[in-house]
Amino acid sequence: MAPCHRTAAFLWAALAFLVYIGFTKAQDPDLSITYFDNLPGRLFFFEDTSSVVYHDVIDGDVYVSQDEGKSWSRATDIPRGEAMMVIEHPSDSRYAFALTAGTIHYRTEDRGKTWRSFDVPASPSYTPRPLSFHSDPAKWDHILYQGTVCNPWGWGETCGDTTYYTTDGFSSTPKELLKETSRCQFAHSSKDFKHDAHDNLVYCVAYDSSSTSTSHSLSSSRLFSSSDFFQTSNIEDLGIGKNAKGVVALAIVSKFAVVALKDLTPGSEGDMQLYVTVDTKEWAKGQFPHASQARLRENAYTIVESTVHSLAVDVMLQDQSTIGTLFVSNSNGTFFVESLKDTNRNMGGYVDYENVYGVEGVGIANVVANAQDVERKNLPKKLRSMITLDDGSSWSPLRAPSQDNEGKQISCDSSDACSLHLHSVTDPHNFGRVFSSAAPGFVMGVGSIGKQLAPYGECDTFLSTDAGLTWNMVHRDAHIYEFGDSGSIILIVNDEEMTDSVNYSTDFGRSWKSFKLGLNVRAKALTTVSDSTSQKFILLAQVSRQDQREGQGRYAVISLDFAPTRSRKCGDNDFEEWYARARPDKQCLMGVRQWYKRRKADADCYVGDKFHDPIVHDDPCPCEDHDYECDYNYVRSNDECVPAGLERIPNTMCTSGKADETYIGSSGYRLIAGNRCDRGKGIKKDEPVSKPCSQAQPAEGEIANQIHGFDATVVQYQFFKDSSSVLVLLSDNTIWQSSNEGYTWEQKFPGERFLAFYMHSHTNERAYLITDSSKFFYTTDGGSYWYPQRTPSPPSSFGAAALRFQPRSDHIIWIGNVGCEGTAENCRAQAHFSRDNGRKWDFIEDYVVNCDWARDDELRIDSTQILCESYQDKQGSQRMFGKENALQLISGRDYFEKKTKLFDHVVGFTKFSEFLIVAEYLPTKDALDLQVSLDGQTFATGKFPPGMHPNTHAYTILESSTRAVFLHMTMSEWPSPYWGNILKSNSNGTYFGLSIENVNRNDVGYVDFEKFVGLDGIAMANIVANPAEATLTGRKVLQTRITHNDGGTWKPLSPPKADSHGKPYPCSTLSCALHVHGYTERIDARATYSSPGVVGVVMAVGNVGEVLAPYTESDTFLSRDGGFTWEEVHKDAYLWEFGDSGSLILIVNDEEPTDHVLFTTDEGLTWREYKFSNEKLRIKSIITVPEDTSRKFMLLAHAPQSSASTIVHLDFTSLTHKQCVLNIENPGHDDFELWSPSEERQEVCLFGRQTLYHRRKREANCIVGNQPKAEEKVIKNCACAREDFECEFNYVQNGNGECVLVSGTSPLPNDDSCRGDDDYWYDRTAYRKVRYSSCEGGDRPDHGTRHLCPGIKGHSALFWVMVLLFPFAMTALVARWWYKKSGLTRGTIRLPGGEYAGYGRSGSGALDTLASVPWFLMGLAGIAYEYVASSVESATMGYRSRRGYRDVPVDEDAQILRFEDEE
Repeated sequence: MAPCHRTAAFLWAALAFLVYIGFTKAQDPDLSITYFDNLPGRLFFFEDTSSVVYHDVIDGDVYVSQDEGKSWSRATDIPRGEAMMVIEHPSDSRYAFALTAGTIHYRTEDRGKTWRSFDVPASPSYTPRPLSFHSDPAKWDHILYQGTVCNPWGWGETCGDTTYYTTDGFSSTPKELLKETSRCQFAHSSKDFKHDAHDNLVYCVAYDSSSTSTSHSLSSSRLFSSSDFFQTSNIEDLGIGKNAKGVVALAIVSKFAVVALKDLTPGSEGDMQLYVTVDTKEWAKGQFPHASQARLRENAYTIVESTVHSLAVDVMLQDQSTIGTLFVSNSNGTFFVESLKDTNRNMGGYVDYENVYGVEGVGIANVVANAQDVERKNLPKKLRSMITLDDGSSWSPLRAPSQDNEGKQISCDSSDACSLHLHSVTDPHNFGRVFSSAAPGFVMGVGSIGKQLAPYGECDTFLSTDAGLTWNMVHRDAHIYEFGDSGSIILIVNDEEMTDSVNYSTDFGRSWKSFKLGLNVRAKALTTVSDSTSQKFILLAQVSRQDQREGQGRYAVISLDFAPTRSRKCGDNDFEEWYARARPDKQCLMGVRQWYKRRKADADCYVGDKFHDPIVHDDPCPCEDHDYECDYNYVRSNDECVPAGLERIPNTMCTSGKADETYIGSSGYRLIAGNRCDRGKGIKKDEPVSKPCSQAQPAEGEIANQIHGFDATVVQYQFFKDSSSVLVLLSDNTIWQSSNEGYTWEQKFPGERFLAFYMHSHTNERAYLITDSSKFFYTTDGGSYWYPQRTPSPPSSFGAAALRFQPRSDHIIWIGNVGCEGTAENCRAQAHFSRDNGRKWDFIEDYVVNCDWARDDELRIDSTQILCESYQDKQGSQRMFGKENALQLISGRDYFEKKTKLFDHVVGFTKFSEFLIVAEYLPTKDALDLQVSLDGQTFATGKFPPGMHPNTHAYTILESSTRAVFLHMTMSEWPSPYWGNILKSNSNGTYFGLSIENVNRNDVGYVDFEKFVGLDGIAMANIVANPAEATLTGRKVLQTRITHNDGGTWKPLSPPKADSHGKPYPCSTLSCALHVHGYTERIDARATYSSPGVVGVVMAVGNVGEVLAPYTESDTFLSRDGGFTWEEVHKDAYLWEFGDSGSLILIVNDEEPTDHVLFTTDEGLTWREYKFSNEKLRIKSIITVPEDTSRKFMLLAHAPQSSASTIVHLDFTSLTHKQCVLNIENPGHDDFELWSPSEERQEVCLFGRQTLYHRRKREANCIVGNQPKAEEKVIKNCACAREDFECEFNYVQNGNGECVLVSGTSPLPNDDSCRGDDDYWYDRTAYRKVRYSSCEGGDRPDHGTRHLCPGIKGHSALFWVMVLLFPFAMTALVARWWYKKSGLTRGTIRLPGGEYAGYGRSGSGALDTLASVPWFLMGLAGIAYEYVASSVESATMGYRSRRGYRDVPVDEDAQILRFEDEE
C-alpha cells in the first residue's frame, strides 16, 4: 500500500529580541513524518545527492525521496510487489537498478524519479549482489550480471550460474560472458586498486569447461581472466601453475586483489590459501608467520576492513570458536605479522574491528579477555576494547574519561585493568559504520568503563573528538548516533526504550539540547547523507501502539532538518587545524602527518559545505627507520637488514682483479612503497654504499666462499625450515645466527648462557633459545625478531626435553626443575603449559619425567589432552627415585583438568605418525608390554612372534610413514655386540610380524635402518652376517639389504659392473653385492642416503664384496632409481649433500683434512674441484637448507690441531644462470624427465601402482630453483604380485621365500567382518597384503575360502530401489508443501538489518517437516543406503536445485571471503 503521508511542522516561532548587533534567536529543527507498513530491506542515499531510496522487501515496493526523506513517493514505474533488491551504481550516482525474481528488471538514470524496464536472459543469481560495475565513471554502462540458468535433468533439473555483460547499461539485451561462474568482477572495480591493466579486464571464478559431469567438484574451480569479454580467456596460474585450482572466492579489497584457494593436496585438511596481487600481473601467496597455527580454514577467516597500506585478515585459530587473531600484511599484501590476539568475532564471521574513517592507521577492536575460559569452560566472553594508532603495529586500551556527563568523578583509573570498552561490529545497532563517519576526528560508541564490556542495556554513550585518543561520556544509557554538517551537529536517540525526543549538540558534545518528536517511538536506525555534510537526518522508528493511527503504517521515517537552529554560516576564523594522531610518537604514518580544517567547538555557526568531503592535508615528515624496509636480496635480522647472499652486479663492475676494488651497491634498505617521508630532512638509509668486490656475486661459472671461525665447538645447529636462517649453539654456551645460509654471523644476546635451542616441531618460523635460568627467547618469524619471555622454572635436568609442542603453535609445555637449589631435598621436575606462547603458564603436574601433548600432525585426537609420566609417590628428591616408585602414565583432558590414569607403571611413551605407543612395565613379571593407541584413550597390547616379546628384550621404535610401525627388537645379550630383528605391525599397530633378522644396532639403541625420503616403502638395513661367531668374538660382519615393498621382502644391493675408473671389481661371484655404511656410523644423523629435493637419487659410502669393509677402505656410490641399480661415482669415502633439488651434488673427503670440495651437475658423471682454503680443514658435516633446494652450502669443520669450529660458506649461485624449463603439458620437451621406480616384473609398478615423477634430466645444466614441483602422477593401479604381500602374524619366510607357520604357534582367527562395499570375506592365509599397496586383482595369496557378506545381498536390486524411492517421493511431496507454505519461493528475502542476506526461514522449518515423515521409512532408507550410495551419489547431485553457491556476508563492506564447499 502507498504510504500515508502526513507532514507536521512543529515550528516554535516565538519572536526574540533584536539586539544592537542584530541577530535572531535560533529556532527548533523542522520535522516531517512519513509512515510505512514494513521496515526497509535497504535505506540508502545516492552518493552526494539528496535522493534516498527505501526498499520494502516484504511488499516488494520501492519508495524514493528527493528531499532527504522529507517526502516520499512510490516508484510507480516498477509494478507492485516485483522489486526483489535495489542496487545503486557505485561510480555514477544517477543510476540504480531494481531487480525482480524474473528476467525483467528496472533502471533509473535520474536518481529514482523514473524507472525503465530492461530484459535479461536469466533470473538473478542467489547472491547479495548479482551486478558488478566498472569503477571508471566513463564506463558506467559496463556492467556484469550474474544469472541462474536451469536445465531439465532426469526427474528434476540442474542449475548453474551464468554471467552476462552489457556495455550500454542494459539498453540492449546483455550478452553471455561465461557459464558456470560463481563470481565475476571487473579488475577496474575499485578506485583504490590502481593498475595499468586493460580497461575491460574481467576476472571470473568459474568451473573448468573440461569437466563433463552435471555437478562440479571444487578441483575444477579456477580463476579465469579476459580482456575481450571472454572471446579469448586465460587461466590465472597465480604463480603456481597447474596447482591453481580449488579457487573459492575473489575479492578486491582496498589496493589488493585477493583470491582464496583451497589446498586440495592430500593431507592438507582443506586449508585455505590467499594469493594477492597489487598490479594484476604478479600474484604472491600470503605468508602467515605461524604456519600450522594460522591455518586458514574454510569459513574460519575474514578479510576485514583494510587500509591502502596493508591487508588485514582475522583468522579463527580454534576449530569451534568465535575467537580469532588479527594479522596485518606488509605493503604488497604477501607477508603477514600477528597484530592482535584473541579478537572477538561471531558465528557469521564478522569481527569486532573497524578503522576510524579518514584517519590513516587508527582502528578500534575488541578482544576476548578470558579466551581460555571461553574455549575450555564455555564461559561467557569478557570483551575489552583496544585501539591502534599505527596501522596495527601496537595496541593499547581506550582511555576512560575521568568524569561522567554530569561532571561527577568516575571511580576508575585509565589503567589496563580499568578502561573504556565499546560495542562493535558483531553487535550492530545502526546502518553504516559503527564508530565514525566522514566528519574528521569524530568517533562515538556505546560502552562501559571498567575491566570488561557491560551488556548493551547497561551501557552509556561516549564521544571522542580526537579520533579515539581521549573520550567523554556524553549521555547516560545507550543511544544510536549520527554526525551532520561535517561534525558540527551530533544527533543521538535513546536505544534502550521508547522515547518521544531526540538530543543534539552543536558544540562537539559539550552541551545538549532536547527536541520533542510529538509521539513515542522505538528507534531502529539513524542516518544522513554518506559524507555527513548535511544538516538533515532520517530517523527510522517503530511507532508506539498508543500513537499509531488507523490507516497509518507501524513504522515511521522521521525527517529532521537542523538548518533553522543556526543562522550564520561559518567564516575562516571559525575553523582551526586539527591534527590526527596527536600523540608525538604516533603523529607520522607512511611518512606524512595528517591534518584537517575543522570548525571550532565553540563557533556558533553551520559549516554548510554540503556534499564536499573534508580535505585531508599531508605534511611530509622527516624519514625515520620505520619508513624503510629491506631491499631485494636482503633479509631482516632484528633491527638490521643483512644480505641474503652475494649481491649480483653489472658485468662492467669488479673487472680489474685488484684486491681492494670496490663497487657501488645497495645499502640493504629501500623506502616502503607509497611512503612519502622527506628524505632531505631525515635519514637516507637507501643511499647506495661502496662495498668491496668480495661481497659481489662472481661472474657466471664462478664459485664464491666465505670462512667464519668460532671460538668454540659447534654442538648444535639447525635451519629454520623453508628459510635461509640457521642457528648454532657453541660449547661456550653462546648462540649465533646467520640469516643468509652462513655468509655472515651474529651472536644473539651476548652475556646470556644458553643450554639449548628448540625448533617448533609444527611451525617452521618458531624457535626458542633456552638459558640456564627461567628466561628464554623466542621468535615467530624465522629469527627476524626475538623476544624475551619467562618460564615458571629453570629447564629440567631429568633427561626430558624442556619444551613440547603441538599443531596449535601457541600451545607449549614446559618441564623445569623445582626445589633443586641448596640441599635439593625436594628436587623435582614440574610441568606447566601455556596457550599463548609463554605469556601465561598453568600448572600441569609435579614429579614428572616427561609431559607432552597427545595430539600430533597425524595423531588427530583431542588437542586439549596432555600425557604425563608422573611418579606415584610425590615426595623427596626425584633424583633418588627407582623402580619401587611407580612411574604412572596420566592422561589429562581439558588441559589436565580431567585426569585419568592410563597405566600404573610405564617406562615411557612416544608418538609415531598416527600411533601413540606406550612401554608398560609389569613389575610382577619384571617385563615390558607394548601398548598401542590410535585415539589416546583405548589401547591394544602388541602381539609378537614367539621369542620376540619385549618382556625379555630391549627395543627401538624406528618409524611409521606407511601406516605401520617398524620396531627393532634386540636379540643379542650383553656383553656381546648388539643386533636384533625388525618387526613390522599391521595397520593398527597391534600385531607384529618378522620383517628381517639380525639387523645391526649400536650401544645406545640406534639401528642401521633408514627409509628413503620421497619414496615410501623403500628402505635399507645392515644385518649381522655372523651372529653366532660375533657372540663369541665380539666382531660383527655386516651386509646390506634393501626392501622395495615396505619390509615385505629384503634382498642384497645389486653391485655395479665396474668401478668409477671403468675397471671390473675383483669380486664376481653370486655372493658379491654392494654393502654400505649405515646410520650407526654417522656423526651427523641428518646426512641421509636420499634427499627430499630429488626423488630416486641415493648416495652412500660402501664397497663391493661379500661383506662391508671398513669405512676408510670404502668408496662413494650413487643410485638414480631408488636403489635398484648402483654406480661408483668416486674413489674413497666422501661426505655428500644435495643442492638445488639434485642439480648440484657436493662431496668432500671424509677420511682426512682437505682444502677442496668436489661437485657435479650431472649426478656424478663428471666432477669438478673447488679449492676453498689454503689451510686444510677436517670436515665434519656438509650443511644446507633441509629441503635441499639451495645452491649454497656450509662446511662444518675444524683445524687439525684445534677443537674450535669453522664454517666455510660456499656459494654456487653463479655456476649457471640458466633456469630449468618445466612443461607438464608436453613432457620430454623441457629440462625434466618422467621417472618411475621399478620392480623387476612385467609392469613398472611399486606398491601396486605405476607412479611417474618429474625430475631434472641428468645432463641438463640449469637451475631448478624454487619453481613449484610437478605433482607425482599415478597412472594406474597394477595387478597384485608377490611383492605386494608379506607374512601374516606368527608366520615367517623360509629359505624358499614362502611364509610358513612358526613351530608351536597358531594362526590368528578368521576375521568375518565386511568393510565398505565388500561382497565377500575370506579366511586368513599365511599372507597379508602390504597395507600401503593399492594393487588390484591379480594373484591374491591372502585370500582363503570365500564367504558371502551378510545383509543387503540377500535381496534383489529392485527391492532396494523401491525401498529407496518410496521415502524420497513422500519426503519430496511434504517438502514441496512446506516450501510453498514457508515462503521459501524465489523473491522472499529475510531482513537481518542492513543488506540482503538470503532467503527466509521460519521457526518451524525443515526440522518439523522432517519429524513428520514416518520413522519406519527413514529406517528402511538407512538400511538401503550402503547398497545404493555409490551408484546414486551422482544422481542425487542432479536433484540439487543449486550448485556452487557461496556463503556471502550480509554487508559487502565487511569484505568477508567465505565459501561453502559443494562437494
